[in-house]
Amino acid sequence: MLIDSHCHLDFPELAADRAGVLARAKAAGIDGMVTISTRVKRFDEIKAIAEAHAEVWCSVGTHPHHADEELDIFTDDLVRLSAHPKCVAIGEAGLDYFYDNAPKEAQETGLRRHIAASRLTGLPLVIHSRSADVHMASVLSDEVGQGAFPFVLHCFTGGADLARKALELGGYISFSGIITFKNAEEIREVAKFVPADRYLVETDAPYLAPVPHRGGTNEPSYVAHTAAKVAEVRGISLEQLGTETTDNFFRLFSKAKA
Repeated sequence: MLIDSHCHLDFPELAADRAGVLARAKAAGIDGMVTISTRVKRFDEIKAIAEAHAEVWCSVGTHPHHADEELDIFTDDLVRLSAHPKCVAIGEAGLDYFYDNAPKEAQETGLRRHIAASRLTGLPLVIHSRSADVHMASVLSDEVGQGAFPFVLHCFTGGADLARKALELGGYISFSGIITFKNAEEIREVAKFVPADRYLVETDAPYLAPVPHRGGTNEPSYVAHTAAKVAEVRGISLEQLGTETTDNFFRLFSKAKA
């Protein structure tokens, strides 16, 4: 059993053949997935997908790329919307200093609002962090100091220092297809030391298709390739990885129903 803890079924690349995407995932042994919100103002579309499919859950949140577009979304809004039965997480929110599509101040404001919503609801915060390791570690340390909240660093691309800090603060690490890329040795090293009860696998579909599909459109069924590489790196069987990551998923995303 495998769970794709992060995909985007509303994005055009997957929406055009959503029935096929879901059928292929089922055939590949993927028993559930979370379709992740990137704009709160499109939450109706996200939740409708989750409502229509028993194996799909959703989140509510604003991607850092769009942080400045949704500064009128406050913590109370996130809390209210997250009460939907199929909504199992807050986010994705975070800091992306690689693309810098939104001002840094707006990204941090959004991130802290999402953290507050996670703390209030107990739902895990799905964190996007790219080229922002030092600032992300600082924000997480500061916020956990004000009160613990569950979180996962999704599609991990950071360094070992950020990973260790996140783990120290109680967070989880999620690995995507990037771990199969030739130049991802640093991420593979992180995958070796993350505790067995603190890691997940994901696709981030339609992006970042793993080898042997790199360069094409990613989809939830391909999480099997990511899982195989993580299992190889950790020196465990794919069956053991499936058990560990599924247990971890339902522990973190505790609102989801197995």
